[in-house]
Amino acid sequence: MAFNERIKDFDRIRAYMRQFYVYGLKSRGGYADKSGRTYDDEHRRIESWLGDYTRAAQDAGGKRVRISIDSRARRHNPLFAAWKAKSFTDKDITLHFLLLDVLDDPSVALSLKEILDGIDERLCAFADEMNFDESTVRKKLNEYKEIGLIATEGRGKSLRYRRTPSYDISPYADALDFFTEVAPCGLIGSYLLDRLPPHESKFSFKHHYITAAMDSEIVYTLLRAMRTQTKVKLTCFRRDGDAFTETVTPLQILCGVQNGRQYLMCARTAPAHIDSLRIDYITAAEPTGETDPDFDRLRTRLQVMRTHMFGTNTGDGRTLYEVGFTVRFSADEPYIYQRLLREKRCGSVERLDEGSARFTATVYDASELIPWIRTFICRIVQFHCEDKAWENRFNEDLAKMYALYENGGDAK
Repeated sequence: MAFNERIKDFDRIRAYMRQFYVYGLKSRGGYADKSGRTYDDEHRRIESWLGDYTRAAQDAGGKRVRISIDSRARRHNPLFAAWKAKSFTDKDITLHFLLLDVLDDPSVALSLKEILDGIDERLCAFADEMNFDESTVRKKLNEYKEIGLIATEGRGKSLRYRRTPSYDISPYADALDFFTEVAPCGLIGSYLLDRLPPHESKFSFKHHYITAAMDSEIVYTLLRAMRTQTKVKLTCFRRDGDAFTETVTPLQILCGVQNGRQYLMCARTAPAHIDSLRIDYITAAEPTGETDPDFDRLRTRLQVMRTHMFGTNTGDGRTLYEVGFTVRFSADEPYIYQRLLREKRCGSVERLDEGSARFTATVYDASELIPWIRTFICRIVQFHCEDKAWENRFNEDLAKMYALYENGGDAK
């Protein structure tokens, strides 16, 4: 059976791409939500966009596919192709080109009747009969007005339509090349690049985080809500797979420099405090139209809180814990001190003497620092944390590591 690479429901494609190609969590046999035939259809559809960038491996769980991209050879995100495979009917696409042809001259504004006459005149050249009523054409014109393809002007009691002029964006090619790969909603830049002649980008990325492309629609909705200071209704899933719905006030989007993951900082109502949500865990974002009168106060509060956030966790939003450690290094290892300065984030670094330095931070969630602090093991001479649960955990992990080496790999 033939398949159609164009899609109507991007949420399903987003789920397939995430579970099979990005995280590699499932094989065909392990996907019980739909039939095997449905999996095959989606698999072929995605392969039609990403065939040059996928690899497959066989293990005990079955065949697993993944995305594999060499950023030195590919300068632009291939996942944007999924957004450009939209579904339309024959009449949809015919009306689209007829309207753009009738309104070809941006300097001429036409009434609805003149546009209908222009469409009928062009349809006469085709053998197959096709008609468009006034309501359908008006609806399509209003749709294009919302997205900026069409502008309107009033003349007396009638409304006239004209095509918006095209702009030469070729001087901005370099800016678009950069924006497309690093900014939230870089998909917008990708659409604009499609209007330019093929060219070689001047940028390449050592760490190219491409998976954020799948969250573009969610991010766009959140950014619009921030601009209008309104609340949104989110549908999210937890790590265990359970889904929940919650209305929040979006305040800011943060992007991790280590893995490219995007987080939404928002004011939640249950319980009432500022918290973070992983955007790739959000499956739907629906604007409520309800303005939050406390938006400015909440945004200011978040900026204050960020001075005590090593990552995105806010704890209970009230309790702060001091975390600190001292490291030693030799005279030919100045990079250790430089690394502390470069990676300290909300913390502070004090040079104690020629061979030692101390890092200190006061944070809401001490657990966010522990993985980073562990990278200095064998140089740490003193460590303390006011959150004793995490201080004990850190010391216990060290004790287990020592036991592992002392016992030749047989630690218990």
